[in-house]
Amino acid sequence: MNINNKKYAIKSLPTTRLIDLLRLELKLTGTKEGCGEGECGACSVILNGDLVNSCLVIVGQLNDGDEILTIEGVGETKLGKRVQEAFVKAGAVQCGFCTPGMVMAAYSLLQKYPHPTRTEIKDGIAGNLCRCTGYKKIIEAVELCTSSHPKQ
Repeated sequence: MNINNKKYAIKSLPTTRLIDLLRLELKLTGTKEGCGEGECGACSVILNGDLVNSCLVIVGQLNDGDEILTIEGVGETKLGKRVQEAFVKAGAVQCGFCTPGMVMAAYSLLQKYPHPTRTEIKDGIAGNLCRCTGYKKIIEAVELCTSSHPKQ
C-alpha cells in the first residue's frame, strides 16, 4: 500500500488496527489514539480520499494499492502546510492532542470544499473532539485557509 506517497509491503496480522500499524510498526506517531472507539477523531487519517478513524480500521480491510495519508504526509503538501500554519496563526493549538486529527479533518474538508461556509466547517470537524474547547479558534484557522477570507 501507499502511505504518505511511499510504498509499503505490510506483513501485519489482519486484525492489527491501522493506528497500531502506523504508530508501532511504521513509527508514524503523529496520529494519536484518544478513545480507541471512533468517537474523538484524534486518530483521523485519509484512506483513499476519505477521512477515517484509524482505530476502527483493521489491516485485513485494506487492499493492495490503498492510499493512506497521515499527519506526517499532510505536512508535505502545499494545502497541509497552509492548514498547519493557519492553526498556529489562529492560536488553534492548545494542549495539542486533538490537533493532528483536526488538521486532517480540515485538510479533508478543504480538499473537497476550498471555500467552505462556517456551517460546512463545523460539519467538517464534527467528528473530532477538542477537550480544551478550542473550537472557535479551530474554525477561525480553517477560515484562514480559504482564499476568500478577509484576514488572509
